Amino acid sequence: MPVPGLRFPTEVIWMAQEALQLLVSMHRIVRHLRRSRTTTLLHPTQFLALMLIADEQPIRIGEIAARVPCSQPTATTTVAGLEEAGLVRREPDPVDGRATAVVLTEAGAETVEASGRQAAEELANLLSRLDDADRALVLQAGAVLMRVTDDL
Repeated sequence: MPVPGLRFPTEVIWMAQEALQLLVSMHRIVRHLRRSRTTTLLHPTQFLALMLIADEQPIRIGEIAARVPCSQPTATTTVAGLEEAGLVRREPDPVDGRATAVVLTEAGAETVEASGRQAAEELANLLSRLDDADRALVLQAGAVLMRVTDDL
C-alpha cells in the first residue's frame, strides 16, 4: 500500500529505518532520565500517572488508565499509592458529582515541579554533548513532537 507523499519503496524503507532509530534513541533517553531522576521513590507508572494528573486535573481514574496506558485496576492501585504518599487526593468530579476525580495536593505539585526541573537539567546535560546546530535541531524537533503527541 503506498504511503502518501512517498513515491518509491526505498523512501518507505528509509522512513521506517529512521523512525526506528528515533524510537530507540527516545527510549534510551527516557530510560536514562528515569534512572537519574531524584524521585526514585515512585514506580514508573506512578510517575507517569502523576505527570498526567498534573496536566489534566481533575481527571477520572478511567481516563488515567486509558492515557498512561494501564488497566483500570492498575490505575486504581497507582492512584491509591499516590494518595497514600500524599501526592494526590480524590474529590467529587465537577461534571458528575456521583463520580470522583483525582487532583494534585501541594506536595504532589512540588514533586511534579522538582521532577520536571531535575529531568530538564539532566536532558540539558545530555544535549550539551552536541554542537550548537545539532542542539538547536533537537530542541526544534521537540516542538514538532509535541504536535504529534497532543492528542495521545
